[in-house]
Amino acid sequence: MGLEDLIRTGRVRRETISPAEVREALKLAARDLRLARKILQEDADWGFAVAYNAVLQASRAFMFAQGYRPASAEGHKNTFAFLLAVLGSEHEETLTYFDRMRAKRNIAIYGMAGRVVESEVRTLLGHAERFVRLIRGLIRTRS
Repeated sequence: MGLEDLIRTGRVRRETISPAEVREALKLAARDLRLARKILQEDADWGFAVAYNAVLQASRAFMFAQGYRPASAEGHKNTFAFLLAVLGSEHEETLTYFDRMRAKRNIAIYGMAGRVVESEVRTLLGHAERFVRLIRGLIRTRS
């Protein structure tokens, strides 16, 4: 689905967003990376959720910097759809992985505890760290 389709269907809307809101989302992504590293050994489910949230916050920062905001219904899903539409096939594998992790996060948060193991958190955290760096760079070059 392309960006125009996302806008037409109301999954994404154009909006003026302040640079402060972009910076705040990036700050939250950095905070979540730090926290995920700290808690992953103690609680894999929460470490996973926090690492995932770092990805989400960085993704939102990118969206905001481009002048878009996701619809509140299915906001996480719409955020990843936006990134795929804007960043394209070069990042499709990474974004598809994060979308799968979105579904797993729902299980970890709302389903049964203990479904996530430490190695999964470490894998997600590695991908999240690289992704947050990528997004920071894209925001700098596109701003």
